[in-house]
Amino acid sequence: MPLTPEELQRIAARTLAHYDQRAQDFWQGTRDHDVSQNIAALLQYIEKAPPFELLDFGCGPGRDLKTFTALGHCATGLEGSAQLAAMARAHSGCDVLEQDFLALKLPSGHFDGVFANAALFHVPSQELPRVLRELHATLKPGGVLFSSNPRGEGQEGWNGDRYGAFHDWETWRGYMTAAGFVELIHYYRPPGLPREQQPWLASVWRKPMLGSS
Repeated sequence: MPLTPEELQRIAARTLAHYDQRAQDFWQGTRDHDVSQNIAALLQYIEKAPPFELLDFGCGPGRDLKTFTALGHCATGLEGSAQLAAMARAHSGCDVLEQDFLALKLPSGHFDGVFANAALFHVPSQELPRVLRELHATLKPGGVLFSSNPRGEGQEGWNGDRYGAFHDWETWRGYMTAAGFVELIHYYRPPGLPREQQPWLASVWRKPMLGSS
């Protein structure tokens, strides 16, 4: 059965309340995570001269915003948790849009890259096509989207107070291509481990240039 608008609102509110209540613990638990492989995967495929206009989608407390800024780029955060958004502004000095993933208001054709690290899995699968189309629309032609999500086999629902949807590669590729993206690469993380010890599926996608297919 499709989720009703009221159910979607409850999913977003409960998940964001989890992050609001645990914002400091989340910062302490993630501040030293090494995602340099993912940052490099996004930046290497942007085909224009830097600095880049970047959107850190689900920026959390601002760890990666600060990295992008240190690399010379203009980074904007997007975060649904009010507590995490405030932390991100304070930590990075960047603009942070406080928006629910299910109620986005993004500028059209504005960003060279979107960095969605450990974020899009919170979007219920029935809403994912719409959200991906909105991210496609906010990219400039030729822009690049990076995503990393916990992989799975179609499981969806609550894990404590957080809602998640866990896709395998073929399903994720289907969602992304249906939204108009062109596949560049995908890989599993952490690097250098057997596949069963790599819970994260990372992928990089391009919005085609105008007039290309």
